[in-house]
Amino acid sequence: MAMTPQMALDLPAREDFSEAAFMLGPSNAAARDVLSRPGEWPRNLMALVGPEGAGKSHLAAIWAIQNKALVLPAAALAGHMKALVPDTSLVIEDVDRGVDEDALFHLFNRAAEGEIPALLLTARTRPAHWPVRLPDLVSRLRALVHADLHEADDALLTRMMEKQLADRGAPVRPGVIDYLLPRMERSVAAVRLLAERMDKLALVKKTPITRAIAREILDSWSETGDAA
Repeated sequence: MAMTPQMALDLPAREDFSEAAFMLGPSNAAARDVLSRPGEWPRNLMALVGPEGAGKSHLAAIWAIQNKALVLPAAALAGHMKALVPDTSLVIEDVDRGVDEDALFHLFNRAAEGEIPALLLTARTRPAHWPVRLPDLVSRLRALVHADLHEADDALLTRMMEKQLADRGAPVRPGVIDYLLPRMERSVAAVRLLAERMDKLALVKKTPITRAIAREILDSWSETGDAA
């Protein structure tokens, strides 16, 4: 069956949270350095904070592998409390989107006592702004140290896009990446998705990736409501 442009656009992007796929840059270097030294975290606690798409899940996944940590979404925390194994580090993701406050407070205490070697929490906003009401937890969050991730700069986004396209063996015309930078979502996920969709569409059209290809992909996202 011949591939159509629509078939190409429907292919999902792959998430690669390996350490090899992580690109270090000014936007994430400080946070990565902090995460490399969990033994220095006050009370064995740390928050990893950054905007959507900045790489929190990727960096947390690398940290979890390095520290043999269990990764849980904040929304599922309460249901897993009885199954948590002592002396196991934890990553709790998206705490600012809602979490059982009693369960989180209990984890704070267990980390402070050393029962949890290291507890890493991820969120889009800083701990003092998380929507919690439990007074003792509020005071803990105000004192919680955090590492900030920032949006990738143009140089890092360019390196990411060049690597994604090179890995796919996709020929690209000069100026395409410069065209994309001010028009795309500034995230690792968007880079991967753009590279994949541009490559597939270029294969269908039997052409290198050009500005016209990039524009068509961006326009298709705008029409369907996808992030770009």
